[in-house]
Amino acid sequence: MHVSKVLLCHEKYPVRDCYPFNLSIFNSTRFVNFTSPVTFFVGENATGKSTLLQAISKRCGIYIWGEDSGRQRSEYNLYERDFYKVIDIEWTNGRVPGSFFGADLFRNYASIVDEWVKMDPGLAEFFGGKSLVSQSHGQSILSFFRACFGVPGLYLLDEPETGLSPSSQLSLLSLLSQTAAAGNAQFIIATHSPILLSLPSAVLLSFDSPAIEAISYAESSHYRLYREFFDRQRETAR
Repeated sequence: MHVSKVLLCHEKYPVRDCYPFNLSIFNSTRFVNFTSPVTFFVGENATGKSTLLQAISKRCGIYIWGEDSGRQRSEYNLYERDFYKVIDIEWTNGRVPGSFFGADLFRNYASIVDEWVKMDPGLAEFFGGKSLVSQSHGQSILSFFRACFGVPGLYLLDEPETGLSPSSQLSLLSLLSQTAAAGNAQFIIATHSPILLSLPSAVLLSFDSPAIEAISYAESSHYRLYREFFDRQRETAR
């Protein structure tokens, strides 16, 4: 692992009544340990998974493409993007390069790469010889992952399953397994996909508990919900 621990410095919180500092899970958790090359953040929406993932990215000096797109919400939260200022990162052997992937930001990144390819056509070879924009959304995401995961470093992925069919999610699962086994990359992934969560070597950290804690695959709400759904469908079909 490149990152071994993230510490939440409660004493540095600027407020306690504004998001994300008002989330009970961020007030109950003092630190998060990383003990596997692949760690999944799991939990319901609005539990803080993406917020912590983005904060880790910023604290590690990893740029988030498209974050400053100029779009403004009707109600601006002065503190929403400041969470990275109150966490500390423990590196195993010093800082390494990294990359942040957000499904909602990827199209912006792909468009930028397409402009670069116009100036340097050889750049397309890095992504399998095709423009990311010319491929379907799912195909372009997999092309991006296949290209980038070959570079050692820290990878932070926010809901990478978005836009991927179940078979494409299985392809990503295989890619994660192969890359993690090579020993040069670490992944921290926020996901709702029970397919990705099934990676045997991964650690699942639940955000549905009072504090962030490790759970088994079978204990995850995602697994239980899908299993119950398919069990009901099987009973109905009889």
